[in-house]
Amino acid sequence: MTMKPETGQTRTRPREVETAFLLLLVAIVVDTVVWVLDTFVISPSGLDEMRDEMGESEAIQQVAMSAGFLVFTSALFLFFVFKMRQGRKWARSALAAAGALVMFFLVNSMTTSEFHKETMADVIYDLFISVSPVVLIAGAVVLMFLPTANTYFSAAKHSE
Repeated sequence: MTMKPETGQTRTRPREVETAFLLLLVAIVVDTVVWVLDTFVISPSGLDEMRDEMGESEAIQQVAMSAGFLVFTSALFLFFVFKMRQGRKWARSALAAAGALVMFFLVNSMTTSEFHKETMADVIYDLFISVSPVVLIAGAVVLMFLPTANTYFSAAKHSE
């Protein structure tokens, strides 16, 4: 629920908007978990590969830059997610554009990546980590543009 500032009346946030909000939060968490797993846990880890290629200090510097970029993009994405939940059309549009970019990058990486892994588990893991955030974001974008969500975003514009 949100309050209209000038009237004190409440308007109900549609279930579709709430579900989109939750899906987008889960996408951020999944992306962060995948980054941690790929960087530090799954063998050979990204850090191990970078150490082999560029040495210890440069590898740590690269991981720090990557972590900083992840924090920045996640914070920006969170900002848009919370603004979308408040009914801001511009935030919904920004999230839809970000979703389209994520989809583009997924398709591009799938067409250029080699899925010639040693085991089927490696292939499944690669597909899962690539596709799951995209599915979450795509689902959220669809929900944000359903008729009840459209009504919510239109009403929010008039009440600002």
